[in-house]
Amino acid sequence: MPKDWLDLSDPPALPGLFLRAILRRGMRGRTLPSRGLRCPVTVDPAHLARYRQLCGFSDDHLLPPTYPHILAFSLQLGLLTDARFPFPLLGLVHLENRIRVLRPLGGLGPFNASVRVTDLQAHDKGVTFSLITQLHDQLGLLWEGDSRLLFRGLRLDGPPPTREEAAELPQQAIAQWDCPADIGRRYARVAGDYNPIHLSAPSARLFGFPHAIAHGLWNKARSLAALGERLPSAGYQVEVRFQKPVLLPARVTLLASASAPSGQFSLRGAEDLPHLAGRWTPLAD
Repeated sequence: MPKDWLDLSDPPALPGLFLRAILRRGMRGRTLPSRGLRCPVTVDPAHLARYRQLCGFSDDHLLPPTYPHILAFSLQLGLLTDARFPFPLLGLVHLENRIRVLRPLGGLGPFNASVRVTDLQAHDKGVTFSLITQLHDQLGLLWEGDSRLLFRGLRLDGPPPTREEAAELPQQAIAQWDCPADIGRRYARVAGDYNPIHLSAPSARLFGFPHAIAHGLWNKARSLAALGERLPSAGYQVEVRFQKPVLLPARVTLLASASAPSGQFSLRGAEDLPHLAGRWTPLAD
């Protein structure tokens, strides 16, 4: 946990954070900051409705399991563009994402959101670290997200940690959907994430992509919406690894194992191109 917290009265404004991200160049250190950010957040029902519609979630009177990322996005951006954070935001790669839903995500708040960075590790292509986001209500921790990010500009001594792979389960196609050319811009207007790689082909080409690519968290949200009743209302976690980017426009297929307390799913494109691999498991008591 951070040694100290900066408590804000409101989430930071996004325009200034985007400017800081654009102007930031180069590495400023080799260690992660100990300070985290916290502030109260509430849900705008109209915004929630737009998010549900964009990601395919039905209105079950609970927040979608990926929605807390949206509530805390400006806090995340504030931490990753802070002068204490050592790496430039543009160029970070989102490799993995895990969410833990401890209790049903009911109500519109107020909640308390917090973000911090931790666990800097060696990686074959640089270093990785975790961006930890938590949502608390009056009863305590409600939800937690762990976004594993790659920075290519630093090397650490020692080998990368090994990964323990779970045995693969049989999966079958359960849903298919189109990813239109403008889905990056539409998601950005709802989520606030205006990374240029998602907005248009010209802006994506500046970062080495031939076309705009879909947001990884939209791919995950759209997949969880399609999994539907395979996921319980609480007491579970979902982990995903982001694989090949979804170049827009595209048509993708969601595959999943049978309904069970634990399961696996994957998102595939044309010619079985792997875009995302994930699993859900119950939380340990």
